[in-house]
Amino acid sequence: MNARKIHRVLGLWSGALLLMLGLTGAMLAFFPVKDAWVAPSYDQQASVAGLVQRAQSDIPGLEALRRQPAGAVLAYSFDAAGSHAQQLDPTTGNVLGAYQASSTERWLRNLHRSLLLGDAGRLVTAFAAFALLVLSVSGSVLLVRQLGGWRQVLGRVRGTGVHRLHTWTGRVLVVGLLLSSATALWMSATSFGLFSVDAPPLPEVQSARVDESDLPAARIPFLQALPVGQLRSLELPEPGVPEDVWTVRTSEGEGAIDRKTGVMLAWSAYGVPQRLNDWIYTLHTGKGGWGWAMVLALLGLSMPMFWISGMLVRAQHRSLIPTISANTAVSQADMLIFVASETGSTWGFAQALHNALVQRGHKVHTAPLAAFDVPPFARHVFVFAATYGDGQAPAPAAHALNKIRALPAGQASVTVLGFGDRQFPRFCAYARAIEESLRTRGWRGLLPFEAIHQQNVQAFERWVRAVSDALVEPLVLKMLARVPATHPLTVLERTDYSDEATGAVVILRLGWPKVHLTDWLRGRGMPAFQAGDLLGVVSETVQVPRYYSLASGRPDGFVEICVRKVPGGQCSEYLHTLQPGDCLQAFVKQNPGFTLAAEARPVILIGAGTGIAPLAGFIRSNSQHAPMFLYFGGRDPEKDFLFGSALQRWLGKGHLTGLKTAFSRVGNGSYVQDALRRDAARLQDLVSQGAVLRVCGSRLMAQGVRDALDDILKPLGLCVDNLRVGARYAEDVF
Repeated sequence: MNARKIHRVLGLWSGALLLMLGLTGAMLAFFPVKDAWVAPSYDQQASVAGLVQRAQSDIPGLEALRRQPAGAVLAYSFDAAGSHAQQLDPTTGNVLGAYQASSTERWLRNLHRSLLLGDAGRLVTAFAAFALLVLSVSGSVLLVRQLGGWRQVLGRVRGTGVHRLHTWTGRVLVVGLLLSSATALWMSATSFGLFSVDAPPLPEVQSARVDESDLPAARIPFLQALPVGQLRSLELPEPGVPEDVWTVRTSEGEGAIDRKTGVMLAWSAYGVPQRLNDWIYTLHTGKGGWGWAMVLALLGLSMPMFWISGMLVRAQHRSLIPTISANTAVSQADMLIFVASETGSTWGFAQALHNALVQRGHKVHTAPLAAFDVPPFARHVFVFAATYGDGQAPAPAAHALNKIRALPAGQASVTVLGFGDRQFPRFCAYARAIEESLRTRGWRGLLPFEAIHQQNVQAFERWVRAVSDALVEPLVLKMLARVPATHPLTVLERTDYSDEATGAVVILRLGWPKVHLTDWLRGRGMPAFQAGDLLGVVSETVQVPRYYSLASGRPDGFVEICVRKVPGGQCSEYLHTLQPGDCLQAFVKQNPGFTLAAEARPVILIGAGTGIAPLAGFIRSNSQHAPMFLYFGGRDPEKDFLFGSALQRWLGKGHLTGLKTAFSRVGNGSYVQDALRRDAARLQDLVSQGAVLRVCGSRLMAQGVRDALDDILKPLGLCVDNLRVGARYAEDVF
């Protein structure tokens, strides 16, 4: 069972119990704060001897003293009227008043520890502590995978509002939750006697000089030297029993003192187990540390938020599976389509193929890959498998691969189509693993394996034409992409560039409306995004979204894209008609393999034409002034030096360290790869310092850049592929 499955199952089945324990723990954590607030101030170095002497004179029948973790000293006595508890001034020993333990705190503690069910309840709460520990660990693993590794664990959290709330707060509080669950398990183990943390027992001792009078507390050397701040408890000798002794417990150990001579008869020092247990007790309860108690209260109060937001995240994932029309039962279908998708977008492609096959008279069954099963009647099977992050299986298909590996080959053909992002070194690794397993088991394929980058619609249409040729029947594809919820964006301003040779370019700056908190939590607000992510634009005439790299991040307060007008390009022509005040519908698509994390390492940015958009966003967000160098290529600085004035401004502010340009239609003309070769020495030095590289532009430009970099890096024993594997090199090409 993988981390995602463990996290989901434990969260579902233990959520209500953890919710109750979290709330009761939060309420209990306020009592140490209250105790610290009302506890009298005192000199912790004051002698215990004087405290006892005064208490004995003021309290008849005094039997014991107890110092609470917050510092209050309680005196327990017994007389004809019964037992009494009084609070003392820790410095002087004066009686401050009667003490009554809180019945509310006692009831809450029993509910929190054992659910008011005794040992059976303690077992249940121990399981809850274990569940919380596993949830914290599995959640940490998922967070690291989502953000791209431990080095990015403090990076920006993205996704819907409720998803960001769930992961962001978990990231902040996970250390506290790990401590809380681990300490609870320790305390449960000690309460059931699985191991002992008690100090070695004191030997049986008694006063040998029973005929002598008792030595006053003020003259007992150990009590004279013992500071009040180190006292835990002191039990007085019982009157009328001359053999009885003083029993003292301190932060260092416990001992027995002769009542006649004041000599320490026996002493047991606390070892590592006892000290560790004391430390764990404080960590779990907050007693003796009101600041930490407040942290524990916040941890407890976070449990309802975790549980509710986790359930909402799960509901959102379940809603990603659409209802497929004309979906034949699997036992009667001759064509099967199985889908593995993390975000649900791959279902749009599956639905398009499903509809095309149904129109040809086929009985088609489309289902999640987790339900993979091929009955004898089926002729052809298609597997649409997306890869989550860098090679991971999508959550709904966590166990599908094991199921496929266990099935013997059938008569039907099974064809795998992968969906992924080439920025990740393990591009479409999950789909490739399925393909390899099927062929190893002996399944035949209608077509060879193919992988589609960033859900490219044109690539999918070409693949469907290949399917049509292989089946020898024409398939009419009506691509109705499964588009995420869009957001209305308003044009704030536009900047136009014009070049007869390459066409007009416009930089659009867009704003989004405010949303209510409830809509934000339900994922209807504008999600978090950063430069290098993609904006999917859905125009009025083209329902298949077109993607544009973002030149801004959410903290900038606006969305900015750079669009070249393409002849016959319906979306680009539509965007070029927009004026300030006009509105469009769009959504954000994460591009984690290309976005840039905030770090101190040098950054080399290489782009040409509209490919400068995400690079400009990286520079704009470089408030940390990390070393950042831009190599930009265009045709004419008078016509297509995009973001030119902004780049000069960022140079002056320190956001950009160096700028090199190459323009092909002025002077002798050169390209961006030529600028790289001219600056080879500096590039070698930057790469030696651990620089990361981001390249954006046309495929032809990107190939020229790779060739130039391979030549430049060869003396270092490196190449672009080396940097790509180490996540130091990434491209966004079109």
